[in-house]
Amino acid sequence: MIIKRHRNPVSRGLIYVVVGAFLLVQVYPIAWVLMSSFKTPEQLAGTPAYAPPTQFYIGNFVRAFEQADLLAYLLNSTLVALLTIGLTIAIGAPAAYAIEKLRIRGGRLVLGYLLLGITVPVFVALLPMFQTFNAVGLRDTYWALVIPQVGFNLPLCVYLYSGFMRYIPDSLIEAATIEGAGRFRVFISLVFPMSLNTTITIIAYNFVFVWNEFVFANTFLSEPRMKTLPVGLNDYVGVMGQTDFGATYAAIVVAIVPTLVLYFFLNRRVIDGMAAGAVRG
Repeated sequence: MIIKRHRNPVSRGLIYVVVGAFLLVQVYPIAWVLMSSFKTPEQLAGTPAYAPPTQFYIGNFVRAFEQADLLAYLLNSTLVALLTIGLTIAIGAPAAYAIEKLRIRGGRLVLGYLLLGITVPVFVALLPMFQTFNAVGLRDTYWALVIPQVGFNLPLCVYLYSGFMRYIPDSLIEAATIEGAGRFRVFISLVFPMSLNTTITIIAYNFVFVWNEFVFANTFLSEPRMKTLPVGLNDYVGVMGQTDFGATYAAIVVAIVPTLVLYFFLNRRVIDGMAAGAVRG
């Protein structure tokens, strides 16, 4: 006998209201900035913030790129993101493979030690890293941003990979070994490709944080040519935010669009990867 549960209409309506309010709070600021970036100066001064533009005016974007070195900021942020994510995966995936499949001695202790890194606040390490980078000449270099971000992103990376690799059948690895594949070949040709969803999750998750990272860039970089997008955008908004609203909105849109596009295309993979790497693990 199947018993059907009928949800109370009041509770269902309350859920819809809460979800709708949450979506409004999350989506409205993005929609506001996006619409405002395409408004003419006259529309910005004479129409409500929630009103859509009557025409798509790209002059704001032209002025934003002319008044600030946004292209250089974009390139710097892109390079830092690529280096950080690439090194995080290159270190984290083999480490998880060694812990879960090679079963190295003390592997579980290593994983526990890495997970302790999640609890360390970034600000605790700022002064020691600043002094170290200054002593070895890494200040005002990309590595001053890449090295600490790899260190802070690595624990979650290893944890997600470990959670997935733990449930890869040992029989698959044994079969590949019988066929003559070595440990490295097994990892490259079998285990790592099977971890695709987890890899995409790590790419998307880390990209958001690396792209928006401000503390390290503001602390370790002083050369204008080395500025990343968050620092450059902060300086730009501080100078132009009270004089050219349209260009300011356009610069903000340039900064947020890459993360929105990335997550829009990878959101299903991210959900699957989190489920495989965290829930099962």
